[in-house]
Amino acid sequence: MLVAHGRAVADNERRPRVTSQRERSSDRSRGVREVWATVGVTDLVYGVYERRLKASLDVTRIPRHVGVMLDGNRRWAAAQGMSTAHGHQAGADKIEEFLGWCDEVGVEVVTLWLLSTDNLSRPAAELEPLLRIIEETVSGLVSRGSWRLHPVGALDLLPAQTAEILKAADDSTVGRTGLMVNIAVGYGGRREVVDAVRALLAEAAAEGVTLDDLAADLDADNIAEHLYTAGQPDPDLVIRTSGEQRLSGFLLWQSAHSEFYFCEAYWPDFRKVDFLRALRAYAARGRRFGT
Repeated sequence: MLVAHGRAVADNERRPRVTSQRERSSDRSRGVREVWATVGVTDLVYGVYERRLKASLDVTRIPRHVGVMLDGNRRWAAAQGMSTAHGHQAGADKIEEFLGWCDEVGVEVVTLWLLSTDNLSRPAAELEPLLRIIEETVSGLVSRGSWRLHPVGALDLLPAQTAEILKAADDSTVGRTGLMVNIAVGYGGRREVVDAVRALLAEAAAEGVTLDDLAADLDADNIAEHLYTAGQPDPDLVIRTSGEQRLSGFLLWQSAHSEFYFCEAYWPDFRKVDFLRALRAYAARGRRFGT
């Protein structure tokens, strides 16, 4: 027996208390319940906030065309301690949900930038799994049954299998009247303008138009008619996730008068409330188109 602060302390008072397996199990269960309770409250709060956001939107100011730079898949995976391929798959899994949100609010056209021309120089160990993920994602969207899929990009730069799947998606959905979804794979803004000029020159040559005559009559509309997105409205709103604040060549020609919204969330973590906030910010801006 010891004496502490003037009182006797028995040996059993000095020993650390040993908890039983039942008590430890109970503590773990209580901890799990507390975590799930927190998650439940958070989901409830976000649900209420989401409904309020949606109700506050001006339905007359919904963008017709939304372009999205799906950025941050690799950083999301690194933060989770997972592989790059896992990050790309998580990003692909978000696409159908996002398109559903666009359907809900009445967006007519969505352009999803999945792979740039610059991305094609990535190591094969990353690029090949990414291309397989894109192929599976596009095939899944085709089976969705209502969306019109249109590939935009330099398909000649892609592996034959990927290009064939994208072309097949275009052909098999051509008669659909639902949301138009541009799948930007092997896409670069500069390459698009170059391809448009090439197509314009080839068309003029086939019609016997001289270069002098073409140059005399050439205007912006002539080039726009040969872009990958010819016949579509230009993007009203361009969203980029992951916190990066640059265009990186996305829809260079078409985005001359677009509004931009930069979101800190990585693409796999992009939520409906983030999308609604982007729509709210868009609706609050005064679009003057240079006038």
